[in-house]
Amino acid sequence: MLSVDDVAEFARSLPEVDEGVRYGNRTWLVRKKAFVWERAFSKADIKRYGTQEPPSGPIVAVTVDDLVEKQAVLEAGHAGVFTIPHFDKYPAVLIALDAAADDTVRELIVDGWLAVAPPPLADVHADRLLGRA
Repeated sequence: MLSVDDVAEFARSLPEVDEGVRYGNRTWLVRKKAFVWERAFSKADIKRYGTQEPPSGPIVAVTVDDLVEKQAVLEAGHAGVFTIPHFDKYPAVLIALDAAADDTVRELIVDGWLAVAPPPLADVHADRLLGRA
């Protein structure tokens, strides 16, 4: 199980990543575009869960390429990967770190980086980051 500090360390290991704060949450950016950030549940998020128990523990949001990819990621059924109504029509998924496999988290972070990195930068690093080099 990865912690938020593990996520931070991994995200910062990617090319040209800076750490900042957006909307009060730790955020990791490539050339000023966010691709992963801490995402605590608001009172409204918790209320929307109704009688269901919302995920506990640390949660991060990760950008995906588009809504088609988001649907594919969700349909893959990875433990700990989910969405909430607040994220409808937004290309990102949420990851409950306590429930997700470390490899899944890392893979989604790399995919998020590739989704927002400028194409010339992504092209230079894609093979290595995707384990093809």
